[in-house]
Amino acid sequence: MLESGIRLQLLIGRTNPVPPPFEVLDALTSLEVTNNDSGRDGFQMTFTLGKYLLTDADFWLLSQPFFEPPSRVIIAVMIGNILIPQVLIDGIITNHQIAPSNTPGGSTLVVTGEDISLKLDLEDKNETYSDQADSDIVTTILGRYGDCDLVPAVTPTDDRPQQNQRIPTQQGTDLAFVKQLAQRNGFVFYVEPQGIRRNIAHWGLQNFTSPPQPALSMNLGSNTNVESFNFTFNALGPVTPRVTIVEPRSRTAIPIPVPSALRPPLARRPTISLRQTLPRNTANLDSTQATLEALASSSEAADAVTGSGQLDAVRYGRVLRARSLVDVRGVGATYDGRYYVKQVTHRLKRGEYKQSFSLSREGRGFLLPGVVT
Repeated sequence: MLESGIRLQLLIGRTNPVPPPFEVLDALTSLEVTNNDSGRDGFQMTFTLGKYLLTDADFWLLSQPFFEPPSRVIIAVMIGNILIPQVLIDGIITNHQIAPSNTPGGSTLVVTGEDISLKLDLEDKNETYSDQADSDIVTTILGRYGDCDLVPAVTPTDDRPQQNQRIPTQQGTDLAFVKQLAQRNGFVFYVEPQGIRRNIAHWGLQNFTSPPQPALSMNLGSNTNVESFNFTFNALGPVTPRVTIVEPRSRTAIPIPVPSALRPPLARRPTISLRQTLPRNTANLDSTQATLEALASSSEAADAVTGSGQLDAVRYGRVLRARSLVDVRGVGATYDGRYYVKQVTHRLKRGEYKQSFSLSREGRGFLLPGVVT
């Protein structure tokens, strides 16, 4: 399907995905996978529809069970000499659309789905978790999904409320509750594939500490791998939250100082916040909970610089990952340096593999003199 040096691996099945027949791969014309640092990842596959015989009552692909929701789909690529598949998504089919055509070979089938964390979002529940820290609750919930090949990566938390203080209560899906617990601890939650049938369920801080990915390069001759780039500086992006709690006995309002962000700096000149916000529903929190609320509010809107562009996957030689760091070079000292990758969209079709990306950081100017190549 793809140009020389890139191979696609597609697995489909109800519980145990396997390679589909050649006819399925031959009908595949394009594929798109989007990885986000917030929200679920998604995929979309487009196939040509045809009938083997004029007397057939239906299109062959529609008469087969491959694309029946909730079939599981694993999409991976191998680039160059790297023989280990790099998984783009491990997901669940949710719907399909067909567009019949009067032109022979013009009918199409579009199959859409979301990453496997969708399984955590299918059933509303009412549960209580007495005398448990938030991290223990998350570990318990994730343990229910062994059929999703989840490997929990849960950051421990210390706050373990007693029954006479408060009882954590779930009212909604497992996914919504896990994300709620993450937010109140200044954490994030997402599921990311780390190999075939291996999905890391990350509940903790955003990934600002792992080694950066190889640099995105522009205007560097044979080392150039980015086809387009643009940057935006928005001084109204960062905010400073003003969090206040009420002392229960004296009913005195106590301001809570905003702690330093837990993420390491990426820019030499961080942007000074021009805006202040008042997070709601913090008055009855204790000081620890209010501090976490302040930290979460400031982290959600910390970035003033965003960048976007399109990458040539063959020149880059690997899959660019969202939710990680990457270096940028060749665009000038103001915007060179290290960034957090917020989103990557992979577009594959016959003879082409492009990756569109979105980056962010808190300010301008590179912090480190070198980049990872």
